[in-house]
Amino acid sequence: MSSYLEMANDKMPAESMDILMKQGLDTLQEDIEMSGGSSGNDENEAFGHKSHTNEVDGNGKETAMIVDSSDSCKSNESSSKSKTHKELIKTLQELKGHLPADKRFKGKSSILASLKYALRSIKQVKANEEYYQMMMINETYPCNVDILSYTVEEVDNITTEYIMKNADMFAVAVSLVTGKILYISDQAASILHCKKDLFKNAKFVEFLAPQDVSVFYSSTTPYRLPSWSICNGVESATQECMEEKSFFCRISAGKEHEHEICYHPFRMTPYLIKVQDVKNTEDQLCCVLLAEKVHSGYEAPRIPPNKRIFTTTHTPSCLFQDVDERAVPLLGYLPQDLIGTPVLVHLHPSDRPLMLAIHKKILQCGGQPFDYSPIRFCTRNGEYVTLDTSWSSFINPWSRKVSFIIGRHKVRT
Repeated sequence: MSSYLEMANDKMPAESMDILMKQGLDTLQEDIEMSGGSSGNDENEAFGHKSHTNEVDGNGKETAMIVDSSDSCKSNESSSKSKTHKELIKTLQELKGHLPADKRFKGKSSILASLKYALRSIKQVKANEEYYQMMMINETYPCNVDILSYTVEEVDNITTEYIMKNADMFAVAVSLVTGKILYISDQAASILHCKKDLFKNAKFVEFLAPQDVSVFYSSTTPYRLPSWSICNGVESATQECMEEKSFFCRISAGKEHEHEICYHPFRMTPYLIKVQDVKNTEDQLCCVLLAEKVHSGYEAPRIPPNKRIFTTTHTPSCLFQDVDERAVPLLGYLPQDLIGTPVLVHLHPSDRPLMLAIHKKILQCGGQPFDYSPIRFCTRNGEYVTLDTSWSSFINPWSRKVSFIIGRHKVRT
């Protein structure tokens, strides 16, 4: 689509392009609202032609054959157009389902917004993929790390013991060269409510929310990944690796509701391995991911009230710098949703002056910890939870200024 627009833009002035785009959007919108009504007219027209040919007498058989042949071609062409028309409407409706709720409109603006969002997402994925490939060329994994090589069957065997006891977890092996899925466990299809064939020859990032693609690439660069051999076989070491290297992404395998794509948050724990490829002579460097679905901490199985604790850090300018992964089931936000955003935006309007007073006191205390009044924090679903927080800060020993502020939060029950 983008290449077509670029070609058209080279051949005609901008005003003509605007007129054509407007006419195109008008036509698409009318087609969607009519829901294929034109196909009925085409059928009536074809029927009229057919009736006309039946009226030809026996002396004009050759003429009747020619007319009938012409009508048959028209009917086939009409059927082809009708099929393309229905597929176009279906694709546009599915594309609308990917739009964030705050960007959904009605009418022609909805179609234009969907097309722009799709183009922007494609550009983002392509840019991240190109950047990732550059990192693969420029960065190598540590030579002292022992990276074991496995067949696909062996990958299935070694990951099964980790996921078999957890109905919300699946394993996937993603090529760090092509980005394609080389292996995915059977549980993925049931967890994501889709058929397993959907993952065949597909790139894993195709199933991620667009805003999480860059997080996936930055979290799976080879030099950052622990080798599976380091964590394999030692339970305590495995837990330590999982806690230090995990990241979060939203995954979807298609529509779960009409015209709407539903993404679910997953905790991803990556490991570095090599997979023996049957087609290629060389083993492929891969990332094995243990993906566990994240549930609300207030629903079964609930997080005990005494363990509803998480930490955050923010800058002296009051922007989130880091968010503990324990906050995800309690607040509904993934760490990347909060990092870089103002703390005050997420607080109840009545509590913002209190937070400013706390911030001022933190800067004055010079690293001394203290407790303060509870603050109401807005969760992702729009509801507020009350947090009891103890504050402290880190002082840069050279500049003797506050580098960042630490908050230890406990959700009130």
